[in-house]
Amino acid sequence: MMDNFERFITPETACTKDEVKLIRSLATEKKLRRRQLLMHEGEVCRFKAFVMKGLLRTYRTGDDGAEYNMRFAVENGWMLDTESYNSQLPSKYNIEALEDTEILLWSRENMDKIFEVIPAFRSYSEKLKTSSHDANLNRILMNISYTAEEKYQEFVTSFPDVFSRIPLHMVASYLGVSRETLSRIRHAQLKRQKEFNDNGQQ
Repeated sequence: MMDNFERFITPETACTKDEVKLIRSLATEKKLRRRQLLMHEGEVCRFKAFVMKGLLRTYRTGDDGAEYNMRFAVENGWMLDTESYNSQLPSKYNIEALEDTEILLWSRENMDKIFEVIPAFRSYSEKLKTSSHDANLNRILMNISYTAEEKYQEFVTSFPDVFSRIPLHMVASYLGVSRETLSRIRHAQLKRQKEFNDNGQQ
C-alpha cells in the first residue's frame, strides 16, 4: 500500500524521498470491509483518509430514514469531514466503504506536523482545498440550474469511475433527483445510444 502511495504523491507534491518517507511513517494503514463504517455520525473527524484501493462515500441519514449522499472517493482520492475536522465538533455524516477498501489515515496532529516540516505537502493540501471549494460551488450551481438529465450527464462525465461502481439510487441521491426519474433518463439515453449504434451498422 505504501509503495502505491509513494508513486502517486511524489509527482503530485514534488516532495523529496526523505519527505515522502516521513509522510509514510506518520500514516496508519486500515482495511475496511464492504459496508463497514469508517466514521459514524456524532463522532469527531480526527483523520484525513487516502484511498489506496476501494470506494468510500460520505452520507447523512434523514429523519425519514432516507440517505443523502454527499461525496464519493475512489483510488487516489482523499476523504474527511472538513467541517468536523476543522472545528473538532461532532460530525453530521457517516463515512462508509462501498467496497472492500484499503486506506491510509493521518491524525490531525500528525498532519499538522507534516505541514510544519514539509511546505510542498502543505501547498498540495491547499490546492486540494481550493479544488474542493470550486467543486462544491459547481455542484450548487448544477443543483439549482441544471435539468435532471443535465445533472446525470455531468456526473457520468465527471466521475465515470464512481458511476460504474455504485447503485443507481446512490447517484440519484447525490444529484437530488428521484430514482425513478434517473432510471427513465438512463433508459432513454441507452435507447438513443442503441439506435445510434444500430444506424451506424446499417
